[in-house]
Parts: sequence; C-alpha cells; structure tokens
Amino acid sequence: MLRRSLDHSEVSSDDRDSDQQSPITSSLEMYPAMFHHSMRQLICLTILSLCLFVPLSNDEAGAADRPNILFIFTDDHASHSISAYGSVINKTPHLDRISNEGMLFENCFCTNGICGPSRAVIQTGKYSHINGFLTNGNKFDGTQQTFPKLLKKSGYETAVIGKWHLGEHMPPQGYSYSEVLIGQGPYYNPPMLRDEDGSGDPERVKYTGYTTDIITDLALEWLQNQRDESKPFMLMYQHKAPHREWAPGPDYLHMYDDVEIPEPSNLFDDYSTRGRAAHEQDMTIEKTMTARDLKLVPPPYLNEEQLEVWNAAYDPKNEAFRKANLQGEDLVRWKYQRYIKDYLRCIASVDDNIGRVLDWLDESGLADNTVVIYSSDQGFYLGDHGWFDKRFMYEESYRQPLMVRWPGKVKPGSRDKHLVSNVDFAETFLDIAGVEVPDDMQGRSLVPLLEGESPEDWRKSHYYHYYEFQNDRRTAHMVRRHCGVRTGRYKLIHFYNIDEWEFYDLEKDPSEMTNIYSEPQYAEKIAELKMEVTRLQSELEVPDDTGSVEANPPSLQPRTNQQQRSPNQRQRNRQQNKN
Repeated sequence: MLRRSLDHSEVSSDDRDSDQQSPITSSLEMYPAMFHHSMRQLICLTILSLCLFVPLSNDEAGAADRPNILFIFTDDHASHSISAYGSVINKTPHLDRISNEGMLFENCFCTNGICGPSRAVIQTGKYSHINGFLTNGNKFDGTQQTFPKLLKKSGYETAVIGKWHLGEHMPPQGYSYSEVLIGQGPYYNPPMLRDEDGSGDPERVKYTGYTTDIITDLALEWLQNQRDESKPFMLMYQHKAPHREWAPGPDYLHMYDDVEIPEPSNLFDDYSTRGRAAHEQDMTIEKTMTARDLKLVPPPYLNEEQLEVWNAAYDPKNEAFRKANLQGEDLVRWKYQRYIKDYLRCIASVDDNIGRVLDWLDESGLADNTVVIYSSDQGFYLGDHGWFDKRFMYEESYRQPLMVRWPGKVKPGSRDKHLVSNVDFAETFLDIAGVEVPDDMQGRSLVPLLEGESPEDWRKSHYYHYYEFQNDRRTAHMVRRHCGVRTGRYKLIHFYNIDEWEFYDLEKDPSEMTNIYSEPQYAEKIAELKMEVTRLQSELEVPDDTGSVEANPPSLQPRTNQQQRSPNQRQRNRQQNKN
C-alpha cells in the first residue's frame, strides 16, 4: 500500500520532464478532425506500444528485483547469550532461525565498543576518528554521507524504528520514515520522535506499554501499511534491550525464578595478572551496581497498573534477600543471579518479538526477497571478569553477534571465521542493493563471504580504538582509553595514556586472564603486532594525537567533501603499507 500520493515536490527532474507533452502527443493535435476513427485508434495503439517500451529509470528498473533489507539491531547483546553461538546460559530459538537459515559470523568485532560511536560507524562505514563521533558525549553530524542516504537516493524506501542514540539535536537523516526513542529511552511507556515523511521535523508521541513490544508493533505497522510497496525497503528495526538497567517485560517477570544460572569461571577475577586499567575500572557486579540495577527499587516510569504487576514479582524476592543478610562472595553471587536473570528476560522478549517479524515475512511472501541481518552495537560482560558493561577490548564486549539470512544466496547453517567488523556493514548493505560503494568508506563488503568465497586479500587483523575517558574528571565506568589489534590468534592492547601494554595468546588463554606482554618468547610476535598497529593507523588515517584528544576534538570533526580522500587513496595506502 502506498503511504502517500506523489506530489510535485516528490517528483524527480526526470519525471517532471516526462510530464511535459511528448512530440508524439503534440503531433496528434495537428491531425485534421476528418481522420477516420480507425486511424485514431491505430495512432492510440501505436502510442501505447511506444509507452510500453519507454526505458525505466535506474531506480524503477531495479525496484522489482532488488532485495529488501531488514537490519535487526539490539543494544549490548553478548554473543555468548545466544544459543546459536553456543551459549550455556540461554536459548534464543528465533535468533537461531536466522543462523540456521543463513550464516553465522564467528569473528565479528566492533571498532569502538560503546553505543553511540558503534552506531555512527555503522551509519557511515567509517571509524570514529573519521565520522567525528568518538564518545557518547559527542553529537553525530547527520549531514555527512551515510548508507541510508545512498540507499534512499538509489530508490529504496528507508526507515529506522526504535533506538537511535545518535542525539536528539538532529533527527535521523536519509530515511523516508523514522520513529525513534529519545536518548536511551525507558523500558516502559516510551516517548518517541516520529518523522513520517523524512522532513526532519519530527513530532513527539507517547506510548503506553513495554518498549520492546512497542518497537515491534511500530515496525510491523510500517511494513504492513505505511511503506511504499513499489520500492524495495531497508528497515533498521532497533531495540533498546538488553541495555542497562535490564527491566523485563510483564510477561517475563517470573522467567528463571526457579533456575540458577551458571556462573562464569572468572566471576571473582582479582586482576592480579593484568595492569592498571583492569584494576581502576568501575563496572563490577560487586561494587558498581545500583539499587535500580538490582530491582531493589522499581523503575520510576511505570504507571499504576504496571507497578502493581512489577511489585508482585519482585517484592517477595527482595524481602527474602533482605532477610538473608548476605555478605562477601554470597552477596556477589546473589547480585549476579539477579542481574543475569533480568538480562536474559529482556533477551527473551527481544527473541520472541523478532519471531513475530520473521513470521510476518513468511506470511507476507516477502521472506524470499528479504535479507535479514542481526547484530548488536557491541557485546557485553555477563559476569565475566566480575563485570557488566562493555568498553574494553577483551573478547566478551569486543565481539559482536552477526547473523545473515539471504535466501538463494547464503547457504543455510553456514559459518564464517574471517575477521569482520561493524565498519563493514554499510558497504555490505550497499553491495546487497547494487549501489556503488563510495571509496572513502573504510570497511569491506561481506557479500563475497556470504556467497561462500574466501578472498585471499581479506584482512588478517582488526583495529580497535576506545576513547571515552577524561583525565580531568570522573568518566562512566572509568575504562581508560586504549587501542589495539587482534589477529586470528593474538591480541595486543595499548592503554596509551598510561603507556601500558597487554598481550594475549587467545588459543592458550581465551578468557584473557594473564597478560604475557613481558614474556621473552613472545617478543618477536609483539614487535610484529606493534608494527601492525602502526600500519593500520596509517591505513585508517588515525591522527597522531589520539593519546591526548578530548571529547569531540576540533581536529576530529567529520570530514567535509573537500577533505575526503581522492579516488583509490585507500587502495594506495594499503599497497604502500604492504611494501
């Protein structure tokens, strides 16, 4: 169903030209009225036949066979809480459908492990130092080139529904339709900003209910009734969950009540074999979690009916906790169980809602021509190292889930081990749509991997850079800035403000419990990886002053068109760095 009729402001210049009288139509007016009716019929038939062979525009020509793109995105979803990734603590049957019917990427990594910057990387296909969004305190410059703008220009109907988290100062740009949470947004009764026509002038609307359900309802409403069905679509369907403070929906409040979730082996990590950064962080289950996190007080945004249901679920459990008067490791274990159960309850709601959307694709007949991609902005610590949250380059938060279903293209149940990244997503979406990829994007299309290829020149290492730490004031979770490189087996991390290095052999120490940077037998490998960090920083054009930059530094604003690299500059950089 068409969402709106086409008016003159929405007609391209080519279409406006076609509205003018054609030479053939004009010539009809010169024919004398004495021509027989049969002659007029013949001319009309001739005109009709000519019209049938008028070439379509590039956009129109590809609309029928270009695949739809459904990008499903969550916040802080750890791969090791997805059963397709071998989770020992959770089952996710609907997410597993995507993997079972498509491809699971075993080694997908983020470039900057925090919410807003990760989203900016996906929008632009560029690292944080290029797109200008280094920390959650930055403001995303929506005027820069993004993949949704390029898809929309090519004829796609584009939409983003759910969590945006790139700032309310500038509504989403490049979308035919957007309806997004304001900031983080609450788990219940969310206010949202709705822009029905991509005008950039959204209206504020308020909903009652559980946010995960509401986002899904809105996505299905757009798919069913609001999009232009004559165009292929690209929908970014993005959940708040399972972001902190992990407030479960009403149907999931009692899930896992009688279950004890297995603890990670390093829940009581003392960081004795790590450096200052691990000791100085502020993200432990033991010390950092608040009463809100632990549901010892209810969320402030519940209405009266919701609060009654909430209290019925948590009051008895909280009363039992207070009577137990737990101390030491017993208290940490209780906090872990409360945290992980609420986290998994939020995921259960997401999983069920994703099932609703997958079922609709089947029922609507669109499944065979829709590429479904699932990912999250980064991973998350689920008690690993005694932590929650993300930020560090250690595996649990550095690794992202990525599963892709593309009927007829991707072999069902396939798995890929190449090093891939969220910086690759934009190029992949464009490649799927048959849109030319701009040379200044910094990733690679995953389409060859999805088609089962194994390119010889695929990256053998991945560069990471986390910026959100301020030396002159307290910063959320106090994780020091660091950059590093990961290969298939090894990882080198540099906490550059304090000039401390960490090195891990992931084959021998997959949990990264012991820093072996000072062990002589690894000196050659460490030197090699230091050279690789330098090479990647040159290739990616990382500024030399990253060790001293503050939030939103002037030198790291998004590049203007004049500042963009010349054609093939990236390829020249790569070649120079190989020589």
